[in-house]
Parts: sequence; C-alpha cells; structure tokens
Amino acid sequence: MKTEVRVRLTRGASLPEYATPGSAAVDLRAALEGGSALIMPGERKMIPTGLAISPDAGAGIVAVVAARSGLATKKGICLANGIGVIDSDYRGEIFVTLVNMSGEPFTVEDGDRIAQMMFMPVVQASFLEAASLDETVRGEGGFGHTGVK
Repeated sequence: MKTEVRVRLTRGASLPEYATPGSAAVDLRAALEGGSALIMPGERKMIPTGLAISPDAGAGIVAVVAARSGLATKKGICLANGIGVIDSDYRGEIFVTLVNMSGEPFTVEDGDRIAQMMFMPVVQASFLEAASLDETVRGEGGFGHTGVK
C-alpha cells in the first residue's frame, strides 16, 4: 500500500527514504544544523528533525514514531513517550524526545538516525454508553492473569 506525503524541510533536513524495499519505516535524522546535543543519563531532550508532513487528506493514516532498536538495545537511548503519534492534521515540525536510560552520556550529532517513522491506517471509533458489556472467557482478568508459563 502506498500513500503520498508532502514534506516541508527546514534546518538542512533531507527527504526521508526507505532503506530497503521491505522497510516498514523511514529513519528520522537529527536536524541540529551542524551542531550536536548531549543527553546525560536519565535526561530527556527534544531533538528536531527538520521535517513537517502533510499526508494525503483522504488516506486515513497516522504517522507513528518509534525507537530505533539498535540505539535502544546498544546505547539505552529510547523515546521518552514510548511511541509518538503524528496526527494527520498536524503541520508543525516533528521533534523526537529521546531519553538516556544508560549510565553514560550520549551525544546526538547532526544527521544521526534517532528514530523511525511508519504510516498506519486509522480507525476512528463511535462510542456508545452501555450499562453492561458482553461476557468473554477472559472477563475482567488482566495484568498477568494467565501467569508466566
């Protein structure tokens, strides 16, 4: 499935590209205009990407920003909010809030790949108040109710 996304570039950013034909996401790069950003252990920092997007209005999609697995696993650099949701009507610059979960300072350089962005279909729900819900085998069991093994 393909959709058209218009991109406004600032801060010297370039158009995102898929790394391989099977890539589900594009990398987002730090747009620090030749500079760098130091993230101390436990610190959060908003990093600009230089990208603002305008997805095809009728496509019914959302851009989802996710951590890069290598940064998270090898360096302890994660997204502060787990994932980022870029609503289809947002037109501002995309920022990525990174958090340093390691015990070492981490430096983000201009152009570094800091996160990934994928596009997914959106289903908006219609909410109906109900006095009761249908019964299921699981019922109200949650948070580990099935055990570990």
